Amino acid sequence: MTRLRPCDHQSPIVEFFMVSERDCLLAGERGAESSAPKVNRFLARQPILNGRREILGYELLFRTGWENSFRGEPDDSTLKMLDNCLYLGIESIADNRLAFVNCTREALVGRLVTILSPKTAVLEILETVEPDAELMKACIELRKMGYALALDDFLPRPEMQPLIEIASYIKVDFRLSDASLRQQIRQLTHTSGAALIAEKVEDQDEFDIALSEGFDYFQGYFFCRPKIMASREIPPNRLNYLRLLAELTREPLDYRGVSHVVEQEPSLCYRLLRMANSPLWGIRKQVGSVHDAFLLVGEERFRTLASVAASCALSQQQTPALISLSLQRARFCELLAPYAGQSPTEQFMLGLLSLVDAMLEIPMESIVNSLPLREEARAALLGAANPVALPLCLIRSFESGEWGTCSCAAKDLSVSEETLARLYLESVQWAGESLASSR
Repeated sequence: MTRLRPCDHQSPIVEFFMVSERDCLLAGERGAESSAPKVNRFLARQPILNGRREILGYELLFRTGWENSFRGEPDDSTLKMLDNCLYLGIESIADNRLAFVNCTREALVGRLVTILSPKTAVLEILETVEPDAELMKACIELRKMGYALALDDFLPRPEMQPLIEIASYIKVDFRLSDASLRQQIRQLTHTSGAALIAEKVEDQDEFDIALSEGFDYFQGYFFCRPKIMASREIPPNRLNYLRLLAELTREPLDYRGVSHVVEQEPSLCYRLLRMANSPLWGIRKQVGSVHDAFLLVGEERFRTLASVAASCALSQQQTPALISLSLQRARFCELLAPYAGQSPTEQFMLGLLSLVDAMLEIPMESIVNSLPLREEARAALLGAANPVALPLCLIRSFESGEWGTCSCAAKDLSVSEETLARLYLESVQWAGESLASSR
């Protein structure tokens, strides 16, 4: 069994998708398949949020393997990225929000990006692209066609002024800039009308600084790293949700006890019934009570249904990005459990609980002491590297782009890298559908 190093439970998120290789539409090749062996195509996305932590859109990044970088020419990377956008549907990848796509000079000057919808795609001009006359002509035409332009990793240079005037977004690396440089950038761009995006904002303190400096949008992992209040107590109704989640891990399920908790919490009962009547769960008969839900879906599906409803109710004041991440972890851990020799029910719950400290802004130690979890599961939530923690540690490494750790774990579990990517894609899709059905 792989012993992954203990991870911080508030890990970054890199949402990671795997797509099969296909004939390159951009090159117009629709004939017979190539005799070359097929490879896997990976696509990552990172959320961009506003000051209220609402999702504006996602930056889409192309990957060819675990090292989280493109192996090949940059122009080829853009071509394959655009092909991926066609294959999956850019609206689906970005959850019908804006999709920020990295663009090389060739993609812009050759107008290759016009295969994407200007209603969805934001064209990110890489910092390595020089704004000469040919590029400016292309960008002005693209802007007239309705495309929004973003300047990636912006640094103040005189030759960038023409691009500043037509850009809709200017992205500033928070890690590679100090307050003085950021002030210079704001002064240089304040008359352009472009929105400022602070990239690589890692925690609450950096988010507060970026917000105070006038940034409009934020990209980074701050939304799952809020300030933790050591003296705060768990609100009574939230404690009921936590206790319900813990009870749902017990076997056999104490239905009477679970039903009593659900029926005593109106918001929880409402979410559970709304979800039970969603097409996601495939129930053909109208569900009007907790008892009906239990009888119609069965014990195991009822556990999941009630768990998701409780998680959404527990985190109702948090950003959807954090709730979605919690559900993704739960589903991924559940799917990976058989490979790791663990209980799917318990693993689902550990994934669901792994961000509850961020939701409540209370130390995880205080939370696990309030839950009737077995010792190994409690240790896993606190960052231990025991066998029970393996799926949770793996998904944290997956999110943070530690592909080497993921690859080693996959080999020890006899799980292919492609299988892990597929399980993660399924967990992302399931989380999105579950979150939608709970509203």
